[in-house]
Amino acid sequence: MCLGIPVKIVRILENGEGEGEIGGLHRPVSLVFVPDAQVGDYVLMHVGYAIQRLDEAAAVEMLELLSEAAEKFESQ
Repeated sequence: MCLGIPVKIVRILENGEGEGEIGGLHRPVSLVFVPDAQVGDYVLMHVGYAIQRLDEAAAVEMLELLSEAAEKFESQ
């Protein structure tokens, strides 16, 4: 099973690379599959690669659902 995580692009670097932010953590993200991504955009990241742009509402909803799932898992 694959899991993509929504991240917000906070910086564009050279050579198709960028920096994404999720939950206050900054992670490198390859933008080679989504070359039109800009700072402020949300992308779906899988194993370090942005694989799709997301609108902000969809990204926020996905992050909330992931947070709820993590809380339920931790309470077991």
